[in-house]
Amino acid sequence: MTESGTHTTVLRELATVLAGMDRPDEVYEVLYALLTARERDEIALRWKLVCLLERGETQRAISSALGISLCKITRGSHELKFGPKGFKKAIRQAVGAKARSGRGAARRPNVAKG
Repeated sequence: MTESGTHTTVLRELATVLAGMDRPDEVYEVLYALLTARERDEIALRWKLVCLLERGETQRAISSALGISLCKITRGSHELKFGPKGFKKAIRQAVGAKARSGRGAARRPNVAKG
C-alpha cells in the first residue's frame, strides 16, 4: 500500500486528534480500538526495537532477543539516523524517561523478549 495524499491528510488528522488528548490512557484506548491485535503487536515491536537501538544495543543483540530480522532492525536504525526530527525526538524522550525512572539504567540494558 502506498501513501497517497488522502492517507497523508487522514494520518495528519489522526495525529492532531491524538496530540490534543489530555491523557495517555485516552490515546491508548483510541489506538487499541483502531488497530487489530496483530497491528498493535507490530507497532509495539517496532517501538521497542528503535528504543533499544537508541539505548545503544547492537542490531545482532536485538535480533536475537526479539526474534526479528536484521533487515527490520536496519530500517529502524536508518529512521533514527535520517528520519523525521519528530520521530527521533519521540524516541529520545521515551528512552530518557525510562532512564530517569530507573527502568533504563546507564549500564547496558538486558534485552529480553516480550
